[in-house]
Amino acid sequence: MSPEEAIVTYLYAALFAVFAIAVYGVVVKPNILKKIIALSILGDTANTIMILLGYRTLAKPLPPILPTLTPAKELIKEFSMTSVDPIPQVLVITAIVINMAVTALLAFLAIQVYRLYNTLDYREVLKLRRWS
Repeated sequence: MSPEEAIVTYLYAALFAVFAIAVYGVVVKPNILKKIIALSILGDTANTIMILLGYRTLAKPLPPILPTLTPAKELIKEFSMTSVDPIPQVLVITAIVINMAVTALLAFLAIQVYRLYNTLDYREVLKLRRWS
């Protein structure tokens, strides 16, 4: 295994470990604020995994721009082997905007829950909700 492959493998392992910890935080933690933080970490980790999937381990990867409007077949073949895939980058930019909007909405909802019930523990909110 080359050093580049070892680094990429280490990055994948570290990202999947952070992803698993974030899922644990979303599923297990009873505090709504901690769930929002874990969900934000989960989204950022998923975005980083997407960026890593589109990464090429080449000495000099090329940008995804063709130099001519009518390229030859050889140029297209070389382009597909040496250029970076732009689709994950586009998806990540979109996901970052969506993640920000969802986080803002959840923060607003957490503020409203705290104003109504004076707690951010969802178990306490369920108990108070049953008695009202």
